[in-house]
Amino acid sequence: MSAEHVVNAGAEGATATQAAFAASLTFDRLPAEVVAKAKTCVLDTLGCCLFGATLPSVRKLAAIAAEEGAGGSATVMGFAQRASASMAALVNATSAHSFQLDEIHIQATLHPGSVAVPVVFALAQTDRDVSGREAITALVAGYETGLRVGIAARGSIFTRGYHNQGVTGALVAGVSAGRLLGLGTLPMQHTLGIAGSQAAGLMAVQEGAMAKSFHSGRAAQSGIYAAKLARSGYTGIPNVLEVPYGGFLSTLAGDYDGQALTAGLGERWEILDVGYKPAPASNGSITAMTALDTIMREHGLEASQIERVIAHVSTNTLHHCGWEYTPDKVQGVLAAQMNLRYGLAVMALEREATAAQFAEDRLFLPQTMAFLPKVQVEHEPRYEGHAGVYRVACRLQVHTRDGAAYETEVLFRKGSNEAPMSSEELHRKFLNLASLAIGARAARELAERVAQLERLDSLASLSSLLALRPPLQA
Repeated sequence: MSAEHVVNAGAEGATATQAAFAASLTFDRLPAEVVAKAKTCVLDTLGCCLFGATLPSVRKLAAIAAEEGAGGSATVMGFAQRASASMAALVNATSAHSFQLDEIHIQATLHPGSVAVPVVFALAQTDRDVSGREAITALVAGYETGLRVGIAARGSIFTRGYHNQGVTGALVAGVSAGRLLGLGTLPMQHTLGIAGSQAAGLMAVQEGAMAKSFHSGRAAQSGIYAAKLARSGYTGIPNVLEVPYGGFLSTLAGDYDGQALTAGLGERWEILDVGYKPAPASNGSITAMTALDTIMREHGLEASQIERVIAHVSTNTLHHCGWEYTPDKVQGVLAAQMNLRYGLAVMALEREATAAQFAEDRLFLPQTMAFLPKVQVEHEPRYEGHAGVYRVACRLQVHTRDGAAYETEVLFRKGSNEAPMSSEELHRKFLNLASLAIGARAARELAERVAQLERLDSLASLSSLLALRPPLQA
């Protein structure tokens, strides 16, 4: 390591503290519940990666990876091709976030698994033989750093128009990569500094641009570059998290909670607050749909009886998915998945929210478009603050044609820690998603191996199940 590298690395501050924690973390320090949670996150993310590989948007990216001749030994999940670690992570992390089914930490507004899991699996196939314990440790290190940064930002990264997945996700990826590469504290500190400089992603993609999931891919790729560069002595911003001018949080968040960056680090595990998604839609939309479903079931209502639906939501949900659903704004399936009004319309009309309700050929069905004017979205001040706990809550009112009015409130999204999905539901979700890409038999075997992840001496046997055979036809 060069003298300059040492001089440029500060000995104090949140960045240095985070780097020291990530560099020194070992599997033996992880509580049993953290290990179990990490394995569930791996399973859920791999299912999302494999399903994403069946989508046209991801196929376009995989085709470019093949076109550029990015040879290597890392599996491009769901495809019969391999690539370098950085290129495989780019495609796989894009896949993971491509259908809005990936896990999320609500307070951090971040889907950490979509960047951390592809990074770890790509490097495990290209840098050296990696055990399941090492993989879990690297994943947890990335989660803990990225989630604390998201929590410290108090939602302001999103409200300023940036996409956390591409912004904070780069830090998750860099730390997971750095831990897997065995970086010490100073190189890990520079990894954060390099990755933080690569943070990018604009939230206007929520109206349907394919680029939304690409943010996740670029974050994963940037994290690998950052860790590899830092390993070679390349320097970044050593105090990137806390520096007052041009820093990560001072620039992207403005006002933030600096203590949240390191409070309870290594004692309180933020990964435990990661939740899973039961439907391919935005979190606020899922909560609102749950509320509508509850009212319609309890009172035996049909869509034809409904005169008006009013969803009272937080500022986050209002901006994120409360916008008007009109043909001029809708670029594709993602717009429907992100839009609360569309979600309420299909829930009322079709009484479910599965991949079928968010298919390309159903975005402008006449019955859906006719129902949309009945949906109103209003701000609910009670959901602000509280450290973002009620960010996706919804108080829903339904008024019927005969003058009746019903109301219910759903504070937490199905799949969150407060309203968890069962192990059986999560297992079924994985099998349904993964089977579409690699077949039911391979999906079942993959699930069995993930369940034994900490006992695996190598990820090789697990990674081999992620490749498609025979090749997927375009």
